[in-house]
Amino acid sequence: MIDVGLDKLSKSFGPVVAVDDVSLAIRAGELFFVLGPSGCGKTTLLRCVAGFYEPDGGRILFGQRDVTDLPAHRRNTAMVFQNYALWPHMTVAQNVAFGLQCRGVDRRQRRQLVREELTRVQMADLAGRKPNALSGGQQQRVALARALIVEPQCLLLDEPLSNLDAKLRLEMRSEIRRICKQANLTAIYVTHDQAEALSMADRIAVLRDGRLEQVGPPRELYERPANRFVAGFLGETNLVEGHVSGARGPQVLVRTAIGELRSATFDQTVEQGDKVVCSIRPESVRLGRATAEAGNRFEGTLTGTMYLGQMARHQLRVDRTDLTVFELDPGGGAGTVGGAVEAWVDPVNVVVLR
Repeated sequence: MIDVGLDKLSKSFGPVVAVDDVSLAIRAGELFFVLGPSGCGKTTLLRCVAGFYEPDGGRILFGQRDVTDLPAHRRNTAMVFQNYALWPHMTVAQNVAFGLQCRGVDRRQRRQLVREELTRVQMADLAGRKPNALSGGQQQRVALARALIVEPQCLLLDEPLSNLDAKLRLEMRSEIRRICKQANLTAIYVTHDQAEALSMADRIAVLRDGRLEQVGPPRELYERPANRFVAGFLGETNLVEGHVSGARGPQVLVRTAIGELRSATFDQTVEQGDKVVCSIRPESVRLGRATAEAGNRFEGTLTGTMYLGQMARHQLRVDRTDLTVFELDPGGGAGTVGGAVEAWVDPVNVVVLR
């Protein structure tokens, strides 16, 4: 494992700027996610790290070593692709052994290493099968084993679960994290799937239009987004616009269409009169009558509800503003559609963004 550094990295394709002055410090042994919508530049960034693309500007560092101008085969990285890229005419064992064979490892040692790697990814019993006789999840494990067996300094994963069904994606999330941590790897994982990033990452970098929006641990990005793009992209949120109307102790007051909201989570540079937006996560809204001490109480009309098993998703209209509310462990407390509903939210869960 090794630290990976990107220093003002840029890459364009004609007039399109795919990666725009991105700097990142990825720690040794970290499972680091690059997250963003389609076309934001995350795969281009990964391919620059791999050596498949030559950047237009900036540097790529593996530890203290500048690898910007090194060809891909001299960087000691391994990549797991979205479509697995397994050789169809080779068995599982032959696919996994391919990289070792290219490096001149003798046959006896290859067999031993392949056996160990397939055991690690729980595929030893299927070593003689061809890829077309494997499920999607099994092919993904083989692709991982093939990447890991060459002992890369850095493992690169390009949307590796996007071709799997929902249940298998869920299973493979914990499996990939387990394998990466067991192998003590530095891994860079590209995805557009917020749930994957939140559930697997040590840290996440959010990209938009080639530029870095925010970097941090999953909980920090979810609970303390830097701007409305991060708040809206990383999970669901209610964005309520308003103006800062004053302060009350360690909180600021924001005048909005659903009333004056108190926030304990805000940028310290905001001033009275500033135009801001309040991010309120659906699960932080509480339904029912609040105590007199509770902050941010409001009344609305229940306009829709959807039971989802472990939770219910409600639509609440307050004046002319629609709010989404997640009721965890639903017990019917929201009432009936068309009825009046009381709700409240703690000031710590009202995040004021510029």
